[in-house]
Amino acid sequence: MAGGEKKKSGGGGKKKEVKKETGLGLSFTKDENFGEWYSEVVVNGEMIEYYDISGCYILRPWAMSIWENMQTFFDAEIKKMKVKNCYFPLFVSPGVLQKEKDHIEGFAPEVAWVTKSGESDLEVPIAIRPTSETVMYPYYSKWIRGHRDLPLKLNQWCNVVRWEFSNPTPFIRSREFLWQEGHTAFATKEEADTEVLQILELYRHIYEEFLAIPVTKGRKSELEKFAGGLYTTSVEAFIPNTGRGIQGATSHCLGQNFAKMFEINFENEKGEKSMVWQNSWAYSTRTIGVMVMVHGDNKGLVLPPKVSALQVIVIPVPYKDADTQGIFDACAATVVTLSDAGIRAEADLRENYSPGWKYSNWEMKGVPLRIEIGPRDLANNQVRAVRRDNGEKTDISRVFLVEQVKGMLDKIQQNLFDVAKQKRDACIEVVKTWDEFVKALGQKKLILAPWCDEEEVEKDVKARTRGEMGAAKSLCIPFEQPELPDAWRRLV
Repeated sequence: MAGGEKKKSGGGGKKKEVKKETGLGLSFTKDENFGEWYSEVVVNGEMIEYYDISGCYILRPWAMSIWENMQTFFDAEIKKMKVKNCYFPLFVSPGVLQKEKDHIEGFAPEVAWVTKSGESDLEVPIAIRPTSETVMYPYYSKWIRGHRDLPLKLNQWCNVVRWEFSNPTPFIRSREFLWQEGHTAFATKEEADTEVLQILELYRHIYEEFLAIPVTKGRKSELEKFAGGLYTTSVEAFIPNTGRGIQGATSHCLGQNFAKMFEINFENEKGEKSMVWQNSWAYSTRTIGVMVMVHGDNKGLVLPPKVSALQVIVIPVPYKDADTQGIFDACAATVVTLSDAGIRAEADLRENYSPGWKYSNWEMKGVPLRIEIGPRDLANNQVRAVRRDNGEKTDISRVFLVEQVKGMLDKIQQNLFDVAKQKRDACIEVVKTWDEFVKALGQKKLILAPWCDEEEVEKDVKARTRGEMGAAKSLCIPFEQPELPDAWRRLV
């Protein structure tokens, strides 16, 4: 964090003492100690603050604004699909939670229970939702009677709690997190199948178009699919520094299993009784953690312009005997011009911090573009723009300010994706033998390998690769398959 305290300005005609310390750097580098680097970046970049309960974190406005920018896009898109928002209670009765055996077995270790009210024990403990299938579906059974009640498409923006785990990590593994969860019911499997892929494409859009993170779309194995579902599709990201894949978001076809358990039946157009076909789909604040891991560097966060709360920070650079007020006025005018054009911009006019300190501060927070205005810029009716992603500096005439800044923000967004994809692709290793598989795994590669689609083989791979860093785990069977005769390929 910042070194030293702010200096008090003296009375009378004394000049204000300007804070020159730039002690904003990180103690750890991304390559040498990734875990400690990540912990520092999310705190120093003002994304989170640690809470006094392990695995719980305070999401600060800098992080919440990113979540809100993604939410604005996704909420509008699902409403185009006639999905409606709702809200169901946080609490679940034990009888309902345990109705779908395979489903609850998948979540049982993570379920938190309320057992007391004040000093009194509850007669029946109440679970806190780890997900909402069992919360919502008894009411789907009540609301769906005939084919005219279908499709039923609901979504809720909420929190969930999953308690039992080790190695909590901000955004990635936390006991409580924010997400959206969609739950839909259809008359036919074809309708359900179509929606699964529509939603998955929206998740790809969030990662690639907003967060500038390349992902692989595919289908989960039977071992890794959603407990109680028919099949699971996902978008999978990869962190080159750790050699680990991260499940980005999932879109599940639940089939008719939950309909059977919760008696969600309807009378079709022929007057026959049928069970509905259901989907569920979700993405969470994990997206923010993946973004930090992929783009962050040794100066701090690097935020894609589309999701950053602030796209441009304007900083005055007054030299000795310069027209300080004129420079400050130019900064304020620049913010107005950019803001009127729909660009999220602010000026840092704090007088007790040096320009260098401000540079480091806003670099730590990952603002995509910095604009500097000094005496020479004022005289030439220009500004200097500095990109956060690559440090490139460009002098821009204020006459063409909006056009140039919009162009630079677009280039930053694209460059972040291109660089991330280049790094990800460089880590993909195609293997054909077990020896090649083990070697690639040791080199932190993303492995593309032939796959027999047998559950016991997948379990054997996990068992044979288990070590200090965990075991190899299948991510998905990519929809885009390479040309290989008689062989399935899978990312692991």
